[in-house]
Amino acid sequence: MYLREGCSLLLKVHKPSIPIALNPVIISNPNKNPQVEKTLIEESQVLHKLSTESNTLLALHYFKSITNSNSFKHTPSTYKLMIERLGEDCEIDNVQYLLQLMKLDGISCSEELFISVIKSYQRLGLADQALKTFYRIREFGCMPTVKIYNHVMDALLSENKFRMISPMYDNMKKDGIEPNVYTYNILLKALCKNDRFDNACKLLVEMANKGCLPDAVSYTTIVSSMCKGGKVEEARELVARFQPVVSVYNALIDGLCRERRVEESFRLLLEMVDRGIQPNVVTYTTLVNSLSSAGKMDLTFAVLCKMFVTGCSPNVHTFTSLIKGYFINGRVYEGFEVWKKMSHEGIIPNIVAYNTLLHGLCSNGHIVEALAIFNQMEQNGCPPNVKTYSSIIDACAKAGNLACASDIWNKMINNGCHPNVITYTSMVDALSQNSMFDQADHLIKTMALENCPPNTVTFNALIKGLCRSGRLEWAFRVFNQMEGSGCLPNVTTYNELLDCLIKRNMLNEAFSLIKEMEKKIEPNLVTYNTFLHGLSRAGMAEEALQFIGKMMVKGITPDEITHNIIVFAYCKKGKVKFASQLVDRISFSGECKPDIIAHTSLLWGICNYKSLEEAISYVDKMLSENIYPNFASWNVLVRCLFNNLGHIEPVYILDSIIESD
Repeated sequence: MYLREGCSLLLKVHKPSIPIALNPVIISNPNKNPQVEKTLIEESQVLHKLSTESNTLLALHYFKSITNSNSFKHTPSTYKLMIERLGEDCEIDNVQYLLQLMKLDGISCSEELFISVIKSYQRLGLADQALKTFYRIREFGCMPTVKIYNHVMDALLSENKFRMISPMYDNMKKDGIEPNVYTYNILLKALCKNDRFDNACKLLVEMANKGCLPDAVSYTTIVSSMCKGGKVEEARELVARFQPVVSVYNALIDGLCRERRVEESFRLLLEMVDRGIQPNVVTYTTLVNSLSSAGKMDLTFAVLCKMFVTGCSPNVHTFTSLIKGYFINGRVYEGFEVWKKMSHEGIIPNIVAYNTLLHGLCSNGHIVEALAIFNQMEQNGCPPNVKTYSSIIDACAKAGNLACASDIWNKMINNGCHPNVITYTSMVDALSQNSMFDQADHLIKTMALENCPPNTVTFNALIKGLCRSGRLEWAFRVFNQMEGSGCLPNVTTYNELLDCLIKRNMLNEAFSLIKEMEKKIEPNLVTYNTFLHGLSRAGMAEEALQFIGKMMVKGITPDEITHNIIVFAYCKKGKVKFASQLVDRISFSGECKPDIIAHTSLLWGICNYKSLEEAISYVDKMLSENIYPNFASWNVLVRCLFNNLGHIEPVYILDSIIESD
């Protein structure tokens, strides 16, 4: 077994050799003027060849060869077909080359072809280049139109280049071109992406004033954006001003569901029906997703029943939401049954459905079943993506199965899928759990080289492994390297280091670390409990109590673990009476009921520093209050009995305690 680095490999592809195309023109009379010779290749033949050749670059070679042979003069149609093919294959340099040839041949670029070129730039994320080409539009014999303006602005919007959109809109008006509903929808989306909802609403008014009535997309864009921005009430006020359509209602229902306002979303569903608007599969799926995520599976089924009654069939997204809900609630069997039902209904799962199923299985510890599904994906025409691989590798890492994690990693690399920061982190965790720290450290260094910088969680995985293996010095070296890699330690980082210091009884260093931590980030309850545990082990009960006071001043409320630590600390020092008073005080406060661990610690203190009678009496008290001793509690009492009474009498005493219960 070996782990391949996640380096991208550039494989050299050997292109097939292309024979030189010979001039097919047969000159029967050498004295005859070749310029009057008829073209031997028809346009239809060229179009057929260009469209049927599977390799775009071979098609381009043919395009060039017939040009050079003078056997055919390219037409607007052949240029259009070749440029569109090159654009689809992202061969943008060749697109630009053919545009120049067109210009030299005196062939004007049509509106449709120019839009195709803009789309090619957009596909590659080259909106700036699209804009530069647009400014040269007249060079190619093409005049700007509303459709061309719309596509250029849409390309700018797709890359969030909002500042360039407004000047384009101004140029459009200067050119005397009237914007249409598509233009306004692009502007609305740009405003909404910048959270400029007031301006978006003003633009709706401008549209109406100019006789360009907003459509469903216009209203849905604003309502959906407002809901996602937490302005659900403002969105509802806006909807009240116009006749809404199903997509607008869907956006509102989604907004309410995001805020867990399920009852209101149901009322909105009824309102839709009352207004004669039939809910669609998106409406029902939104509700199913919200309810199942909240664990309300009974209500989820009620929505599904309503869906079936109205004749609306669930789609892959509906089933995926339902599967996710079952897994969130730990109901693995039901989730898997829904998966089978989906297949039975003839609904083909997509990558999201597969990833939801795999994540659910892995999260619930069903790695074997997850691997079986994973192995079927390729056969079922749905190749895994980086999220798929990440789920499996993470599950293997958490199970400590390095062999499985490495195998999936190697499959991912072999299939040309590049790991992301989550995948790398899972693999670092798997290596660290198996004490392969050199390999884990090397993988983190590889991340930077692969343009996938590690994050705080990545470093924490290595630090956690080092601390739990007692490699404290190495862990601190990694800790000091974090900031150099652009990662700031978080509370988990400090807690791992603190725990390691406490286990080594290095209390002074631990206290110094907390002081350093408080200058940068706020410690949490785990931080304080870890340090309290160290004080308790060192028999520093009073200092521990003072530390709890400091903790409470900072607004952090003690939990059961805090109470258990302090009770044990006082019992260990022989201050059993104070520990008993503390347990009673906690019980009467009602904030946090002492658990069996606190009672067992107190019982241990009574057994070691008080009398046997008091220990038996305390067990009777526990039983009367329905606090049932666990294995550790009975073990403490039995040891006390045998230490004080020998080997026979304790048996009778235990029998009497159990019978009295």
